[in-house]
Formats: sequence, C-alpha cells, structure tokens
Amino acid sequence: ASAAIKRYLELGKALNATALNAIGTRYVCLVNATELKAIDPPSLKLASLDPSACSQETKNILYEKAKAAFSDQHHLPAYYELILPYLGGAPAVDLRALSKDNVNMNVSTFVTLRRDSLMSLTPAEVQGLLGLNLPELARWQYRAPVREWIQVQKQSELDKLHIGLTGGTQEGYINIVTPRFPAMSSAPLGTVAMALHLLPALLLSFLMMSILS
Repeated sequence: ASAAIKRYLELGKALNATALNAIGTRYVCLVNATELKAIDPPSLKLASLDPSACSQETKNILYEKAKAAFSDQHHLPAYYELILPYLGGAPAVDLRALSKDNVNMNVSTFVTLRRDSLMSLTPAEVQGLLGLNLPELARWQYRAPVREWIQVQKQSELDKLHIGLTGGTQEGYINIVTPRFPAMSSAPLGTVAMALHLLPALLLSFLMMSILS
C-alpha cells in the first residue's frame, strides 16, 4: 500500500478527495509528512478519515488541514462533529475555544487528545469541554492520562467540579528539589573517616577550654 501511494504521487497525482477516500483510514498512516502537507484542505470535506491510530505528527498535520477545510463552519454547531476525527492533533488554544461552545465531548475522545494540550487545560476548561459528560471523568481518575492531569491541578480547583476527583496538589505545598552536593574532596577515605571520628572529641575539648578560661 505504501509503495502504491508513493507511485501514485510520483506520477504527479494529487491527494484529492477521491484519492483520500481510496487510501482511507486503513492506510492514511502510511502517508508521510511531506505528502500530507500537500493535501488541499477542501479535499477533506469529501473524505472520510480517522487518523487516531497514526503518529502524533500525522494527527497534527491532518488537524490543521481539517481546521482549514471547515473554517467556514467554525461558528456552526456542526463544526464540532466535522472536526472531531482530527482532534487528536488539536493544540491547547483550540481546545480552550471549544470549551466555550458546549460541545459535550465524550471522555473517550478526551483521553486521546494531544498529551501536551490535555495537560495544559484547567479544571474549568475541562468542564467546559466535557459538559454533560463530566461525571464520567471520575471513572478515569486512576488511569492515564487523567491521573497525570489530576496530579498537576490544585485540589481546590478539582473540588469545584463536584465529581470526587482526588490527588491534586494541596494549597500551601511546594515542591522541594533535593540539591546534588558535589563529591567530597579527593582526600583518602581513611583520612576523612579519621577526621569524622575525632570531631566529637575536638569539639568537647574546645568547649572545656572555653569554660575553664
């Protein structure tokens, strides 16, 4: 299939809607980044693709193509359903915009979002995205990537969702990074050990001399 796609493109053929439908979801992951970037966005309006099993790079490229293809419908209720198969490549800024549109995203879609995008969302933004499906998030709270998302949120913000999410950071807590101390001097270990052994005696002698003086 990969060879056939390559040969098709070498003949100067375009990845139009007919070609994309012929490639389909089964083989779209075989198309390389350079070839994907050559897709004319309007072609996606007539193609039926689902890149969820592809690499993150493929998802990112196809999302941008789909976003351009459906840009004229961005403010219509149908936009979410049109862009849905490609949301695995959506940047955080676009997800924040969707969170204001009452899209009622399924949790099964939420957990397949781009990881860096998902991790940057606030509890309020996640609530906006999931809408009526928000209670379902509680079933995922001990599974990736929801667990990792919870751990970087303030517990007080998670509590505002009222779905029982736990594991966020508590107010007033800070992360303490243990410093790495440089290695001890190159003095022989025996010398160092002797110095540590004699230290209490030396301190006691100093104390007695201070009292007697």
